[in-house]
Amino acid sequence: MLTGAPGAAPQFGRNPQHGPDVAVVGAGPIGLAIAWRCAARGLRVVVYDPAPGSGAAHAAAGMLAPVAEAYFGEHELTGLLTESAARWPAFAAELSTASGTDTGYRGEGTLMVGLTADDLAVARRLWAYQQGLGLPVTPLRPSELRDREPALSPRTRGGAYAGTDHQVDPRRLVAALRTATERAGGTLVPAPVHRLADLTAGITVVAAGCGAAALTGLPVRPVKGQVLRLRAPGAPGFRHVIRGFADGEQVYLVPREDGEVVVGATSEERTDTTVTSGAVLRLLRAATDLVPEVAEYELIEALAGLRPGTPDNAPILGPLPGRPAVLAATGHHRHGIVLTPVTADLIADLIVTGTPDPLLAPFTPERLGSAASSQPVTAAAARGPAGARPTTQEESWN
Repeated sequence: MLTGAPGAAPQFGRNPQHGPDVAVVGAGPIGLAIAWRCAARGLRVVVYDPAPGSGAAHAAAGMLAPVAEAYFGEHELTGLLTESAARWPAFAAELSTASGTDTGYRGEGTLMVGLTADDLAVARRLWAYQQGLGLPVTPLRPSELRDREPALSPRTRGGAYAGTDHQVDPRRLVAALRTATERAGGTLVPAPVHRLADLTAGITVVAAGCGAAALTGLPVRPVKGQVLRLRAPGAPGFRHVIRGFADGEQVYLVPREDGEVVVGATSEERTDTTVTSGAVLRLLRAATDLVPEVAEYELIEALAGLRPGTPDNAPILGPLPGRPAVLAATGHHRHGIVLTPVTADLIADLIVTGTPDPLLAPFTPERLGSAASSQPVTAAAARGPAGARPTTQEESWN
């Protein structure tokens, strides 16, 4: 990390005269946000990625959902989600100023709904858990739901409102972060990194998503998600993000101001990016069950991406065991967009001060024990056991 008296020139564990102060591997939102924060503090930063923004963020819907994404057994992760979501308004405003680009940040909130009585029973169990954590979940009767969103199906049996669950457009976010990083003095190199030993920076940050496994040996595996993009003939007929259970199928609909609606997403323990007809059918059926008018929208894109999953569904943040000059910022799974501000702040602060924020403690590589090997692993090992089924916690994609 950086050391030295306040105001003094920073010193590194390696000699920074032969390279940048910080090398960031990966130009998705996480890597670019870290690079921007570091470059804004005057550090020499180089970001390596052959195709910036082409990873999980390209397929992501951009939900900032600390409430709706609070699941059983993920108490510490929920705390980090809540902390990061609270930073998003200021982060979005600062980024828009720095880049001159609109990120598509919207704060109408999220409606969580159940189509059938069985769907509502499952949803209410989760909402009760979220309320027990002190999260702002407001139950709504069917008439109250349709007062907020008349486009909802009259079959909807009930729901709840999460006013602090917002959204951003991930593709706009990547563009804004890239511009802000370059304006702050950072350099983007459109090339892959095959070995960390080839980099000469004082500090290396691995924010390579699923690619972190091969570079670091961390247990990061790909989790496939298929997602659709629709186009309304004008503005979408609803304003809120809608997340629902429809005949046992989980689905979300995310409206954009330009008429786009993102519908997603599957969760599959697979490594391919093939779009399947069955996934498209399930997503569209669930979406139209909840919001019938989307059946008339144009289908403009169907794609699949790979989320970087971890054994406990939480990100991996901090120095690799025995390698203090290599920091991990990966494994964000379905939370990469919402966790962008807090990850960037925590990693940049650690680089500059050398002192880890207490928020990092539950998410360091050390928690993974022997799985956090310092040696690269094969792609097959990173994928985990064959035939593993997605858990309830994996059924949505931020």
